[in-house]
Amino acid sequence: MRRRALPVAAVGVGLSALLVRRAAGGAASALVERRFNVTTGPRPFAVSAAARDLHSRLAVVDLHADSLLWGRDLLRRGDRGHVDVPRLVEGGVALQVLAASTKISRRHKLEGNDDRYDDVRWLALAQGWPPATWRRLLPRALHLARRARSLETRSSGRFAVITTHEQLHRHMSGAPARRATAGLLAIEGAHALDGELANLEILFDAGYRMLGLAHFFDNEFAGSAHGFGRGLTPSGRILLERAEAWGMVIDVAHSSPATIDDVLAIATRPVVASHTGMRGVADNIRNLSDEQARGIARTGGVIGIGFWAHAMGGEGLPWIVRSIRHAVNVAGIEHVALGSDWDGTVAVPFDASGIVQLTDALLTDGFDEPAIASIMGLNARRVLLAVLPSLPEAETQAASSKGGYSSGGGSVWSAAADGSGREVLVDRAGAERADWRWGDESNQ
Repeated sequence: MRRRALPVAAVGVGLSALLVRRAAGGAASALVERRFNVTTGPRPFAVSAAARDLHSRLAVVDLHADSLLWGRDLLRRGDRGHVDVPRLVEGGVALQVLAASTKISRRHKLEGNDDRYDDVRWLALAQGWPPATWRRLLPRALHLARRARSLETRSSGRFAVITTHEQLHRHMSGAPARRATAGLLAIEGAHALDGELANLEILFDAGYRMLGLAHFFDNEFAGSAHGFGRGLTPSGRILLERAEAWGMVIDVAHSSPATIDDVLAIATRPVVASHTGMRGVADNIRNLSDEQARGIARTGGVIGIGFWAHAMGGEGLPWIVRSIRHAVNVAGIEHVALGSDWDGTVAVPFDASGIVQLTDALLTDGFDEPAIASIMGLNARRVLLAVLPSLPEAETQAASSKGGYSSGGGSVWSAAADGSGREVLVDRAGAERADWRWGDESNQ
């Protein structure tokens, strides 16, 4: 039977309906973010001249933010949330770790969670994410990586995605003078692998360089602090070994005590807790014990102190400084860093543009300038430089110029159009990766 062409008017109506749905979904995402990603401190704020002078000479590194999740254009200064490129540059944040949270629930408890609920699915539907992301977690991580790459492409040099030792060294050496910033991509919970060890390579090729083993529930590889107390599984041990070999930073934030103990027993490279508190200040299962903090220090790693009340034991700058002081006393000044959890559905005292207030508070508390420089960025920089892979410059540039991501020896997965004009993942030989398709994401 011969098909009749759709009238132009019908096509227009369908497109209009799609645009209306996306607009409504964007408004719903904005409403949720305004409710949960709150800044509680005063605006404008006052800091000392000494703090401003010192802060202007720092290259700040923050180890955790969930800003990719919310669908904002991060090249524009926002009126909600905590992070975007203009606010990072204004705050002197040279490197922001950007996490991919692929499955979370508003119903989560401090302990005893399972994986039944999936609020990221509703966020995906509201924002018009590709259909592959609606039920599977790996496509969500790839989608968020594409958001970061799009940000880089459109930024005119104001933002870069860091994947190698050389890139990080070059960027951190000149970021304050250039007034530019960068992101490093992190997986928040190994459930993003959809249960398959082989998917680690896909995430690596997409640009992910930090691997959080667990989030709010246990997964096939590791136990969560909010789950049922188990440690690394046999597959989790293999995962850790592969990630370390490829130059991915292992992150134990949200991990169960048993998982942390297992990681510290077998890790061969520096380990981080990207965003956490100290149980010596706020005693809850989410935070690190003094012994766990010392164990992370023994690997050469760092503890990223968070900015939200549950991690700190109270609200405001004094509680952040108190936690930093405790971590320094326990683990040593070389092993304490920042892990804000900006845009992570938390209330914090300042957004990225106001982080000079922390420099001021540390000065007031008696930290000297070298100690502040270490906490605010040098310690995290040292760890990342020690772990990130060193890839041939020509290969890195070639993969980047094609819109693909290179593992420096494995496959390169890049975007290409199939016969219908939709995007697919292809390897170097042009072979399509099954199941990974996207629709038009030019608006994201």
